[in-house]
Amino acid sequence: MQDWARELGFSQIGVSGVDLSSCEDGLLQWLQAGFHGSMDYMAAHGLKRARPAELVPGTVSVITARMDYLPAATPADWQAVEWARLERPQEAIISVYARGRDYHKVLRSRLQKLAERIAQEVGPLGHRAFTDSAPVMEAELARRSGQGWRGKHTLVLNRDAGSTFFLGEIYVDMALPETAPVTAHCGSCSSCIDACPTGAIVAPYRVDARRCISYLTIEHDGPIPLELRPLMANRIYGCDDCQLACPWNKFAQRSPLPDFDVRGAMVGSTLVQLFSWDEATFLRCTEGSPIRRIGHVRWLRNIAVALGNALHATGLGADEQHAIRSALQARVAHDSNVVREHVQWALAQGNT
Repeated sequence: MQDWARELGFSQIGVSGVDLSSCEDGLLQWLQAGFHGSMDYMAAHGLKRARPAELVPGTVSVITARMDYLPAATPADWQAVEWARLERPQEAIISVYARGRDYHKVLRSRLQKLAERIAQEVGPLGHRAFTDSAPVMEAELARRSGQGWRGKHTLVLNRDAGSTFFLGEIYVDMALPETAPVTAHCGSCSSCIDACPTGAIVAPYRVDARRCISYLTIEHDGPIPLELRPLMANRIYGCDDCQLACPWNKFAQRSPLPDFDVRGAMVGSTLVQLFSWDEATFLRCTEGSPIRRIGHVRWLRNIAVALGNALHATGLGADEQHAIRSALQARVAHDSNVVREHVQWALAQGNT
């Protein structure tokens, strides 16, 4: 099965059981604390997330898979390269995983092919594949099946691959031998906690999504809290800081798939360039990308915040400041209340 998985671009597969009852209290406490923010679906699904056989009746085993996503051309010192982007406030930062093709599409089709290949070998197999698309405790299932251990940032860490990989699952109605979990290797390290720009990792293994830049720029659809805007710097889609700070990511693996190679303007573009996109341009330039799902309004909102932070930064020349102000002024009368409010906030940052 591992050979079939590798042929499809997966780095590793494992098998977990379906008894996640020990996770239910922690899930309920997280929801009751409101850490899911405006992700109402998290609460709506309730404990179904921890009960695979309720989500897909008949499920008795879960096949887990991970797929590395660093682009093939990623340099050895990639963490330092990414940190350096924060020193260029006029440059837009998009999370590494989102610079290529939408991972949902890549993994889902390949998980389906893997399930079909297994069915050819074992006979009729009831199955359903998931990739971050249903109430599935994917990190916990990955941990239990030996894909890695949970880091203090809650992501799964692997000794040979760090955390730069996607996870997918196949729920099956056949009992399969479970693969053993691995031991944790974070020790006393708190690099991810210390690096989080908004303090979203409120305790080891506990994240308040409401403060997470990935949540704010992707999941959250309203105004971004005022006190968090300056902390976002020039990050306009997602945030990699906890992964950049993790020592294990010096072992991060490059993907053999061209799907995750950088597309178009996703690296090195200025905020002003991306802010100039009208909706048609946004849709064209993000076709096949996970970024498209946030829509044009949220895109402009995120970039407006970054432009405001750039105006407030030191070291920008007069021409750069003028270009930023002109770009913001062009959106002052935008149809969206959210965009207008963030543009006005951004313009005010040049006066502070």
